[in-house]
Amino acid sequence: MLSSSSASTRHLGLDPGYGRCGWAVVEARGSAWALRAVGCLETPAGSPFEERLIGIHTRVLELCREHQPVECALERLYFSKNVRTALAVAEARGVLRLALAQSGVPVVEVDPGSVKLAPAGSGSATKAQVGRMVVRLLGLEALPKPDDAADAAAIAVAGLRTRPLRGAARRALAAAGEAA
Repeated sequence: MLSSSSASTRHLGLDPGYGRCGWAVVEARGSAWALRAVGCLETPAGSPFEERLIGIHTRVLELCREHQPVECALERLYFSKNVRTALAVAEARGVLRLALAQSGVPVVEVDPGSVKLAPAGSGSATKAQVGRMVVRLLGLEALPKPDDAADAAAIAVAGLRTRPLRGAARRALAAAGEAA
């Protein structure tokens, strides 16, 4: 539960894909987080690939307009044995990044190990362990469905968990630049 004493920010998490793209909006107020919206963008399997990409682009623009996130955590593509699928997902990630850039939403790249590490404390955590911690951290009764939406919530948590470290790194770099 979020208190009303401090300003809140909204953070978008995206689990990239061209057939199914999970998304989650987490509101942060201080150290308290709450899931505000979650879902899965789906494109028709029989549609031409370009139309599927246009659909994802349009929906991410709509999500950004509706929820006004201050940043987006986007999962990095990991090596896939199926090169054709990996390339298609990489193209979808490019479309996601374009929509986010057009919306003025900065992107934080999150690798799959960090998606496990941030909520569960271990980069080798199981999906079930990550899910239990996402439920706990966001004060949920159950993990969002489908899996793509739950993964997006975990990605948003990973982005939020790394935010203080990223801020400290920016300040350190700025101080080093001033000292030079």
